[in-house]
Amino acid sequence: MPSERLPHIEPLHLADVTLPDAHPRAGQPCPIFAFLIRHPAGLVLVDTGVGDGHAGIDKLYAPQRRPLTDELAARGIAVSEVTAVINTHLHFDHCGENRLFPDTPIHVQRVEHEAAREPLYTIPEWIDFQGAQYELHEGEAELLPGIRLVPTPGHTPGHQSVLIESSEGRIVIAGQAVYDAAEFEGAAPTGEWDDELYASSAASLRDLKPDRVYFSHDAVVWER
Repeated sequence: MPSERLPHIEPLHLADVTLPDAHPRAGQPCPIFAFLIRHPAGLVLVDTGVGDGHAGIDKLYAPQRRPLTDELAARGIAVSEVTAVINTHLHFDHCGENRLFPDTPIHVQRVEHEAAREPLYTIPEWIDFQGAQYELHEGEAELLPGIRLVPTPGHTPGHQSVLIESSEGRIVIAGQAVYDAAEFEGAAPTGEWDDELYASSAASLRDLKPDRVYFSHDAVVWER
């Protein structure tokens, strides 16, 4: 892709799950997206989807996976070519294939990394693995020119979104700071870890006046 089009964002549809009974959206299907950012300085991956080999996750969520390695290969990319990973947060459906990236910087908010040590928060072996190299941030950070990490707590204590300034406009990868395009337009959320922080984070993303917004669990892309 010509350099003047960079950074460029590509959604990767990595899985579909069915939300379990204890979830506020119980019974609903839920897509899981990661995002590839093509930047002049390298390839950046936002989230890594659901891992495999965990009986509890398979039973509760019945994931239909599209392996990350396959999705990257379809774009002519080897896992080894990814130069950095960003986790919006460390729930199982966002960090499940972190294990593919030993010795690759994985950027997470420090408070999120600490929260992930709590029981039942995530799948520990999917975040703690040989060669794991977490870069812990405390607030906003410029990862590369035109790529900024923006704290958006509410869904989790240390959730972060990604702000990208590109020739395609101002782009936000919201992650799960906002569940879907309808919520970004103002629909009421269904219940979060901290509803007040969640609403504040959603408002802060709207205040950025993005031209385009991507969501982890919605195939619809919001555009101005």
